[in-house]
Amino acid sequence: MANFSTAVGGFSSRTRDISSSMKQFEPCTLQQRIIMAIQYQVMQVQDYIESSVRAFFCLAGITGNFWLGVRSLPKSASQLRSTDVLFINLALSNLITNCMVDLPDTLGQFLNSWIISKDYCGVLQFSSELSETSSIFTTMFISLYWHQKLVGSVRRGGAPVQLDNLRIVLKLLAGSWIVSLMFSVPHFFIAEHDGNETLEVCEEQFPTPAEKRTFDALYLILANVAPLVGISYASFQIVLTLLRSQKRIKDHSNAAQKSQVRPNATSGNQVRAAKSVVAVASIFIACWFTHLVLRIYSGFKNSILAVKLTNFVGATYTCFVPYVYLHGVKKLNCSCC
Repeated sequence: MANFSTAVGGFSSRTRDISSSMKQFEPCTLQQRIIMAIQYQVMQVQDYIESSVRAFFCLAGITGNFWLGVRSLPKSASQLRSTDVLFINLALSNLITNCMVDLPDTLGQFLNSWIISKDYCGVLQFSSELSETSSIFTTMFISLYWHQKLVGSVRRGGAPVQLDNLRIVLKLLAGSWIVSLMFSVPHFFIAEHDGNETLEVCEEQFPTPAEKRTFDALYLILANVAPLVGISYASFQIVLTLLRSQKRIKDHSNAAQKSQVRPNATSGNQVRAAKSVVAVASIFIACWFTHLVLRIYSGFKNSILAVKLTNFVGATYTCFVPYVYLHGVKKLNCSCC
């Protein structure tokens, strides 16, 4: 869900417009002065609320992704598993957005100032595209991994699966970073600042409309649709497997109670983790669909509201996803406590 265009410094843009209009058109009556003052205060409150929400998402995202990375670190290299590598990679991908995009934007909003340049826009959009593309692919790999683990637990008695092989996982992640770089590096050359002092927006300026359509189509197919198909397939199969397993448990509940058979703890942990994968997939699909609609809308009409909503959708995903995964693998608490 890469940002098609990124708005920065939004905290002061609207209030600056109001204040400038107040200077240009001095009200003649006391009533007009009061109305203008109220409008100015309302705009300030709205901008403060918007910035506070953005700051909350930024802080929660940094905390959650950092915690996901730390809790996924094994005690020794010999204990490193595929899930650890996938979660660490997801945390790293999301932290790039949190620290390189969301944090500077949030600080700029509260400080009521920001330095805008072509170089900054290039770094901003490069970081955003790199992080979000890598995050999408990692989410797909995690979904496929837990689909294999759950199906293997049910059908093959918990036998090792392909994605238990660290070499395969590392190769997949390396390929995803290569694809992410392919779509991110061009932003250093197409990023532009609109040059408007009251509308601080980083935009993408392609040489020709045809090149823009080609780039967008390739990114949509390779970095969005393909991972979405994988995530949807894995999640659908996980749901089917969970439903079948639940049905079998209900059918044999009386027999299990009579024989006093204890449930397999490993199987229960896998089911819990698989449910968290389905929850993340649901969040991802909702965010992806909303982002796609906003991106199509932005293609027809430049809208600051659409840009802000796009940023909000991306921040929502990177904020909540690490906590869902941590809850699923029972690592949300502190092991030292």
